[in-house]
Amino acid sequence: MQHVSLGGLNVSRIGLGAMGMSAFYSGASTDDAESIRAIHRALDLGVTHLDTAEIYGPFINEELVGQALRGRRDQVVLATKFGMYSHAGGGPYVLDSSPANIRTAVEGSLKRLGTDYIDLYYQHRVDPDTPIEETVGALAELVAEGKVRHIGLSEAGGETIRRAHAVHPVAALQTEYSLWTRDLEAELLPLLRELGIGLVPYSPLGHGFLTGTFRSTDDIADDDWRKTNPRFTGENLQLNLRIVDEVQAIATEVDATTAQIALAWLLAQGDDIAPIPGTKRAARVEENTAADGIELSTGQLDRLNNLTPPVGERHDESGMAAIER
Repeated sequence: MQHVSLGGLNVSRIGLGAMGMSAFYSGASTDDAESIRAIHRALDLGVTHLDTAEIYGPFINEELVGQALRGRRDQVVLATKFGMYSHAGGGPYVLDSSPANIRTAVEGSLKRLGTDYIDLYYQHRVDPDTPIEETVGALAELVAEGKVRHIGLSEAGGETIRRAHAVHPVAALQTEYSLWTRDLEAELLPLLRELGIGLVPYSPLGHGFLTGTFRSTDDIADDDWRKTNPRFTGENLQLNLRIVDEVQAIATEVDATTAQIALAWLLAQGDDIAPIPGTKRAARVEENTAADGIELSTGQLDRLNNLTPPVGERHDESGMAAIER
C-alpha cells in the first residue's frame, strides 16, 4: 500500500471508513464480528487510516473500532470526530463545538476507542454559534496535552478553513469527493494545496452508487437513508446510471470493478488525497484496497473527467444547509 501525507500526517493512500458498520445504512450493527474482520483485514492489507465519529450510533461505532484495535493500536492512524452531539443536554445532531463540549467529547472518544490519544480529531460540522477560533483554540490545547496529535475539519467552507489554519495548523479537510461530487475542485482544492492541508474524501464511491449495485429504488432498503437522497430517487437515479455505465465500460477494459475504477480516478487527482471508502465486509475491503495498484491511461482519465454531472443535490435540504459554512 502506498502512503501519502495529510498536512504532515502519514497515512495509507486508501483508508477505511467505519460509519456504515454501525449507522445509517441498512444492516448496520447486525454483524459486528464481520465488521471487526473487515477492520483486521484492512490492517493486514496495509491500511493504516481508520475513520469513525462519536455520532455514529451514537457512540457504538467508536466502541466497535476500539474493540477491533485491541493489541493493534500502534498500526493505525485513528481519526474520529466531535461536534454533532451536544453533551450539555442537546443530544445527537445538535451542533456544539464549544470548548466545554469538546472537552467532554474527547474524553468519551478516548475511553470508547481504548486509547490515550487520537491521531486526527475533526470538527464534524461547523458550529455557527461558536467562532472557529475558539474551537481550534480548544483543539490546540488538546494537542499540547498529547490527547490529540493532528486536527481536522469536515465540510467546512474556505473562509472557515483559513481562519482555523491561522490559529493552529489543520492537517486535513474531510468532505465528499468522487466522480459524482466534484464541487470542491474549483475553489476548495486549490485552497487546501495553498495551505498544505490534505484532503480525505468520504463517500468516494458515491454512497455506493458508483459500485453499480443500485439500478432502481427497489434496490434500496426502506431503512437506508439513501432511500430519500435526491440522487437516488425517481428519475434522478435513472439519469445518474449513465455515470455508472461509463465507469463500468472502463472497468471492463482494465479487468477491474466499477468501485476500483472510481477509487483509481480519485487517487490520480493528487498525492495529498486519501479516500476512506466505507464497508463492513472483508471482501469489499480487499476489493477497495486493490485499487491502489490500478493505473488508468490518459484517455481513460479524460473520459472519466468528462462524465455528465449527476442530477440532484448530494444531500437533502437540511444536510446541504450544514456544509461549507
